[in-house]
Amino acid sequence: MDTYFVGSRASNLAKVQVREYLAPLRERFPEVAFTHRVILEGGDRDRKSLLSDVSAVSGGSAFSSEQEAALARGDVDVVIHSLKDLPTANPPGLILVPPPGREDARDALCGATLDGLPKGARVGTGAPRRIAQLLAVRPDIEVVPIRGNVPPRLKKIETMGLDAVVLAVAGLRRLGLDGAIGEILPIDLFPPSPGQGALGVQVREENTAIREILSTSGDLAVDAQVRAERALLAELHGGCSVPVGAYAEVRSHGSLSLYAQVTSLDGTHQISGSLSGPLSEPEKLGEALAGELIGQGARSILGEIRAEAAV
Repeated sequence: MDTYFVGSRASNLAKVQVREYLAPLRERFPEVAFTHRVILEGGDRDRKSLLSDVSAVSGGSAFSSEQEAALARGDVDVVIHSLKDLPTANPPGLILVPPPGREDARDALCGATLDGLPKGARVGTGAPRRIAQLLAVRPDIEVVPIRGNVPPRLKKIETMGLDAVVLAVAGLRRLGLDGAIGEILPIDLFPPSPGQGALGVQVREENTAIREILSTSGDLAVDAQVRAERALLAELHGGCSVPVGAYAEVRSHGSLSLYAQVTSLDGTHQISGSLSGPLSEPEKLGEALAGELIGQGARSILGEIRAEAAV
């Protein structure tokens, strides 16, 4: 029996995602054994520092660098990431294979609804994109930085006296925490992180055997969506520490549409745009929309944010 080692982060959500991904593969390939290995990331060890600082110390990403290193060394054969946590460029020798079906990509407000939040409400989130988008819609609220896995962040509503927290719908649903959702936030005002809700399935490029097995789980429509979103982010030289939201979807006639938004950290300056293109050319679509946003001033917004972060 062939055995493949599958790496992931240590969180309950990461473990659920691995089980979700492997279940159909285990049925399809009963002669193959998949063994899960947990890999601790810098962002899991340090839950207090800014993510940008943790990423710098971790060698690139607070939530993927250790897993990618283990994959490159051959300690594991595949890594299952939350795609939104992955940098847009793969390390040499590593590639992404098409992910399976995507969970709901939207964000959720937990503990309240947007209109139900009182003036000056305290809302917890540590993501620059979510902070910026919240302040653009509700400049009166106080954003409280929080970090950690999904259940502990939900508990901070009580332990920190928050009115609400913002979390990804995908994580809540995968953990069976749908009941915590107060309101699913509209995509036109709160476009998600590129790749949110999708799994990032990463392998060594030379490992053709595992690539062949994993190809049976790939959803080519989802693959096109996330490739367009990530191409836009790459063209903007963005990452998880900048407030860029993007969401692509396949239209009924087969084309791919992409909507994206860039927001200043204080929420006072926001630009957005949308484009459609062939499903077969998602990267071109992402790059083209990024060019339109740059023409509207996206680069100056992101430049100011990076300059502030460097101080």
